[in-house]
Amino acid sequence: MTAHAPRGADAPPELVQLLTPEGERVEHPDYDIELTAEEVRSLYRDLVLVRRIDLEAVALQRQGELGLWASLLGQEAAQVGSGRALTGADMAFPTYREHGVAWCRDVDPVNLLALFRGVNNGGWNPAEHNFHLYTIVIGSQTLHAVGYAMGIQRDGGDSAAIVYFGDGATSQGDVNESFIWASVFNAPVVFFCQNNQWAISEPLEKQSKIPLYKRASGFGFPGIRVDGNDVFACLAVTRAALRNAREGQGPTLIEAFTYRMGAHTTSDDPTRYRLANELEAWKLKDPIERVKAYLFKNELADQEFFEKVDAEADALGKDVRDRCLALPDPPPGAIFDHVYAGAHALLDEEREQYLTYLAGFER
Repeated sequence: MTAHAPRGADAPPELVQLLTPEGERVEHPDYDIELTAEEVRSLYRDLVLVRRIDLEAVALQRQGELGLWASLLGQEAAQVGSGRALTGADMAFPTYREHGVAWCRDVDPVNLLALFRGVNNGGWNPAEHNFHLYTIVIGSQTLHAVGYAMGIQRDGGDSAAIVYFGDGATSQGDVNESFIWASVFNAPVVFFCQNNQWAISEPLEKQSKIPLYKRASGFGFPGIRVDGNDVFACLAVTRAALRNAREGQGPTLIEAFTYRMGAHTTSDDPTRYRLANELEAWKLKDPIERVKAYLFKNELADQEFFEKVDAEADALGKDVRDRCLALPDPPPGAIFDHVYAGAHALLDEEREQYLTYLAGFER
């Protein structure tokens, strides 16, 4: 790595890209997409609003209002593009960073903040949004997704599952086991890896000696690498992979080649392990700016449109902040609720012991 060639800054030749960092539309023989002006404007709006939610959450954590936050800064296109490729019947399994996918699945952003504020255990019903609860254990959600997909298959359904994970998770046994099961049983699942170049402080080259998407061939299903900062390409590639899954063609691994612009979480300091010039090089690939440039160049939006979206983003940020701060703290005993579907003698005993312990501090 040198000051002249930041790691990961040059687009790999096998990358599927439909919109360049300069906002130029390019064609691809296998993954192309036709979007109306309104659809492009809608995607731009999604990207801006999702980033605003994320920035507000980071600010809230820095002010002591959240215990932790995992920022998606720089990964908006991967999440919005793939999220908008889903049908209402498809099921998504996230990690703890898929705030953009949650937005696409109509999950209230305040429920995301409430989880990291410690006032609930997720706050949304996965069945209502077809969006599973956040998963903190690295890679375990891939097994959940494959199991769900196998259930779709056995029920004779025509939907699919998609599961999100990072480049670091590909080193987990759970992920590789899920690849095996999905392949052998031809499960209707899409593995969506957001390769943001860093598994906390470990660079990609310490995770794999080959591009991640090529791992799929060893398990017997296709892999594709897409420009993760290109919302058009992410939408087109994910839409095709989901369609193949629904039609009985089995799993696909999508590697969204992107970059984590912020810290791994708000407890992390990325300046300790990565160079500033690497970050600056990736800023030129900003997913929002390239869509904005495309809209301007093709006269699909005017200044009034952009100002309106910015105003909507500011209003959303204020609303999210106000409602987050107004969230009531749960009673201490609530930690024992919803652990089991019904009564459980040991849990009841532990609850009574804990409440008795707390009562000893009352005056």
